[in-house]
Amino acid sequence: MTDFAAWSRASQARAENVLAALLPDPAIAPEKLHAAMRYASLGGGKRVRPMLAYAAAEAVGGETLENNVAGSKPTAIDRAAAAVELIHVYSLTHDDLPCMDDDDLRRGKPTCHVAYDEATALLVGDALQSLAFEVIAHPDAASTSDTQVEMLRLLARAAGSRGMAGGQAVDLAATGRALDLAELEFMHIHKTGALIQAAVLLGALAHGTLDSDARTHLERYARCIGLAFQVMDDVLDAETDTATLGKTAGKDAAQGKATYLTLMSVKEARAYAHELLDDALAAIQPFGERGLRLAEIARFIVERGY
Repeated sequence: MTDFAAWSRASQARAENVLAALLPDPAIAPEKLHAAMRYASLGGGKRVRPMLAYAAAEAVGGETLENNVAGSKPTAIDRAAAAVELIHVYSLTHDDLPCMDDDDLRRGKPTCHVAYDEATALLVGDALQSLAFEVIAHPDAASTSDTQVEMLRLLARAAGSRGMAGGQAVDLAATGRALDLAELEFMHIHKTGALIQAAVLLGALAHGTLDSDARTHLERYARCIGLAFQVMDDVLDAETDTATLGKTAGKDAAQGKATYLTLMSVKEARAYAHELLDDALAAIQPFGERGLRLAEIARFIVERGY
């Protein structure tokens, strides 16, 4: 079995290739929109959500990434990984707009509205969201129609008002206002955690049916790493430079946004992230060796430097 560094590079490369195949050709009209969709989606990012989809499929008995050789068309698990990443990129494109977080750097390059224009960036987000559902609605995306409907429902809920979009609304409303820990975690469970949970569950469902016990363990794991991801984002935003992060450092503090560091010290935040890591690892113990990649991703989320 390959080590995590090699596995993560392989999963990132696979996700990149699948996205490149699924995104519209920039030579097809409307050319500018299609070029901007590819600009926003390709050539950067940690690809944590696709990695989670591949790892979750392995945890429930799917083929390992090493044995599942990429073919001429995306597999069901490839489609799950791509769909959740398309939703993620759509959210980043919209979050960066002047009406939201107003940022000019993302994944080490100018944000979509800077590279193109605001109207195009808005349409890029709309089109990427639509494409994500088209990808899951494809006949190759699931083994049964019931599973496919469940996957579509999961993705829609994760992206909507009771998921990512709702979390962003809470975040915008809370700017300049102090939040307690429960309020902060409610926001991040929706804004960040919902899509992370969707990545895990979609990857597992793409392999086949998912029993209630396995689902409970995966949901607990995803909730813990979703919060840990945000805790570490807040720590890194305060401690790491813009060049390393690939996005503007210190932006949340400058905008008066509530973060974990408004409630605790860096040392306490790191300790809390490790508590969440321990809980995540405990949640996937029943999967044994098949959960190895999920465990490695959880450790990466807490120990990363960018």
